[in-house]
Amino acid sequence: MGELLWFLSGSTDDNKLKALSYIAPDKNSIWSANAEDFLTKGKASYKGDLGRIYGFQWRSWNGATGYIQPIDQITQLVKRLREDPFSRYHLVTAWNPSDIPHMALPACHVMFQVFCHVDGGLSLSMIQRSCDTFLGVPYNIASYALLTHMLAHVTGREARELIITFQDVHIYEEHFDVVMQQIRRRPFKLPSLQLNHEVKELTDFTMKDIVLIGYEHHEALKAKMIV
Repeated sequence: MGELLWFLSGSTDDNKLKALSYIAPDKNSIWSANAEDFLTKGKASYKGDLGRIYGFQWRSWNGATGYIQPIDQITQLVKRLREDPFSRYHLVTAWNPSDIPHMALPACHVMFQVFCHVDGGLSLSMIQRSCDTFLGVPYNIASYALLTHMLAHVTGREARELIITFQDVHIYEEHFDVVMQQIRRRPFKLPSLQLNHEVKELTDFTMKDIVLIGYEHHEALKAKMIV
């Protein structure tokens, strides 16, 4: 959930992701390898800089071009969901061709679209261009499921469906052994999600406002991030 809140804040600083997720500065987040690679290539402005990735695109689209007003796609999305719920324009994109050279990693989950139902439901559909099945996809599923619930929460609707279109789905050879360990495990019962009812705006959520009830897990399995 820390990564999602980090995206929503507009940050592209790995140091802030670590702080938000209670990770020690000398430890790695899921983005640290990308940040180190970006720094090694001489593209980063400081250690931890990831360039114009998701947070920038979601909250400041084209904000650095100098000739167009930055577009806050997240603020616009929530406003439109409230004012015109059945519009076909409830779409947020992280794929910005002009900014790809300035990203530590071009967007994998490139866009999502939100749909409101006449009975008060809300569904979200996401397209992912590249899918690291072991390390990335579980994060993406959990993150967008949470986002669906958060959007429903702040717009007075009920979360319904999360639809994800996975493209270029792969498992890296380096991950084969740990993937086999994962497959042999027996899954636990799914937990339930509780959001703080006092939070009214999407960008006001903190880690303390999101609670998983009955969450059980196995010992963590680790694998190298392929950059």
